[in-house]
Amino acid sequence: MRIAMISEHASPLAALGGEDAGGQNTHVAELAAALVEQGHDVRVYTRRDAPEPPELVRMDGVTVVHVPAGPPEALPKDALLPYMKDFGRWLVEQWRGDWTPDVAHAHFWMSGLATLTAAKQTGVPVVQTYHALGTVKRRYQGAADTSPPKRIGYERALGRAVDRVVAQCQDEVRELVRMGVPRTRLAVIPSGVNSEKFAPDGPAAPRELERPRILTVGRLVERKGFADVIRAMRSVPDAECVVVGGPPGSSVDGDPLAQRLRAEADAVGVADRIRLVGAVPASEMPTWYRSADVLAAAPWYEPFGLAPLEAMACGIPVVAAAVGGLTDTVVDGLTGDLVPPRDPRALGVALRRLLADPVRRFAYASAAVDRARQCYSWKRAAEQLIAVYEAVSGLRRPSGVMA
Repeated sequence: MRIAMISEHASPLAALGGEDAGGQNTHVAELAAALVEQGHDVRVYTRRDAPEPPELVRMDGVTVVHVPAGPPEALPKDALLPYMKDFGRWLVEQWRGDWTPDVAHAHFWMSGLATLTAAKQTGVPVVQTYHALGTVKRRYQGAADTSPPKRIGYERALGRAVDRVVAQCQDEVRELVRMGVPRTRLAVIPSGVNSEKFAPDGPAAPRELERPRILTVGRLVERKGFADVIRAMRSVPDAECVVVGGPPGSSVDGDPLAQRLRAEADAVGVADRIRLVGAVPASEMPTWYRSADVLAAAPWYEPFGLAPLEAMACGIPVVAAAVGGLTDTVVDGLTGDLVPPRDPRALGVALRRLLADPVRRFAYASAAVDRARQCYSWKRAAEQLIAVYEAVSGLRRPSGVMA
């Protein structure tokens, strides 16, 4: 099967840790590679954001195509909407050539607009994964939401226009149904984890001090809840907290949010136990997970959340906010503990109790590894998606929406 994946801002080639480079990049890269392993021809279309890369780049058997839409420079993803028509028109010319996909899978809502522009003229069926929803972002960020004003309307229209919507968790299904997306168009297929890369056995990042380590991982943005983790450290007096994410290495010190987090740590009296290491190479992430006694994940909201799943695959128990996809991946009382979101006190109590109970930590760790391997492999995700692709590939192209 010929599969086109459209990921307008999240290139599978990008270094992770930046403001717009995170879980979606990993999802697209791993999923594309898993589909290739099963014998499919996969091309990932992403916007050219620099003049240097060639149009076509091969990665793990996947062809990454750089699309000329907008200036060849890095732009915030919320600034890309004006270029989606050009993105879609370019796809039309490509798909009318010698490589026409059997199905197009759009990742993120702007990718969906570009894909429907092309699909309307080529008859290619479209599958949509949102990765995040504007209704949820607006609910939690309010006036701080920088999304284009028409995002929610476009997302609602996409859900009714595409052939199938792939949700990543049950919470997203409920949100989409409230938006008016027909339940019959929805399929739930969660992200996966590479259990060969993320595994309990292997080297661990060194510890400078002999005390419990709490790890928290993610893009350095406010909604990831790092400030709540720092406040929670008041309840865990003997532990250190290592924050992985943001600009790489020492350059993290110049990041505005990193500076606010350091100020917060100083204000609550835990600055000597907080370590911001910035982004680290993806190849080194398993060593950081293995170095921890527990992973803390405290986002305000989370469409899926790959870091807790990666930690689980490495045999690390998780204390997480009960939001979004975390309520699916983390089984409360079995692979970790769920706490109310934006509640540093509850988070701190849960972390302190878990660190004080090595027997429970061991039980959580064993169950976490089993759950990650059995329920969240990329091979399984790819197999489920192929069933969706096959189901829609014979459908007549529905009316599209245009950017």
